[in-house]
Amino acid sequence: MAAGSNQARDGAVARLLDRALNRDSSDTVMFARLIGAKIASDELLHPGLTRAALDALLSRHFSHVALPHAAPEPIAASEHRAFVDAMHAMLLQHESSLAATDDDAQCLATIIATACLRPDHLWRDLGLDGRDDVTAILTRHYPRLVARNTDGMRWKKFLARELALAEGRAPAPAPGCPGCEDYGFCYPPG
Repeated sequence: MAAGSNQARDGAVARLLDRALNRDSSDTVMFARLIGAKIASDELLHPGLTRAALDALLSRHFSHVALPHAAPEPIAASEHRAFVDAMHAMLLQHESSLAATDDDAQCLATIIATACLRPDHLWRDLGLDGRDDVTAILTRHYPRLVARNTDGMRWKKFLARELALAEGRAPAPAPGCPGCEDYGFCYPPG
């Protein structure tokens, strides 16, 4: 992420945290980072959440946040809708008892599943600073799933593999993987 992008994201996160209902909540900080990154990149309408879910998430964690009036764009009915729905369900099956609310768990699973459609590393697709940020979120919310990543596989590849295995299929890339600069590293030819 470029320095200007980092500054814009950090500013959006700070503005959200200024309106946080509970600044000490790990979930509030996490959602401030995830939503703040989308605000900073003008992609707030693309986290996969419906407008109602986004508004409810913001009202649970932040006071009086003004958002663009346009409705978020849900994942269109396509071959990717089935992937997002299946990934969402798999993540919820591994949700920790630390989850703040069921609604927060639903939102987080949607945001992560939707990010798997984007063509970059999961941490960049989520607007975070690095792999360690994704590891921290996944460890807090999906510790049993994280424990299975014994070879340190990249998170998007790992999640796609776990989903395929859970469905009884051969491992395959997430829909966004082919657009990533490191696709050949994760999925070498031959």
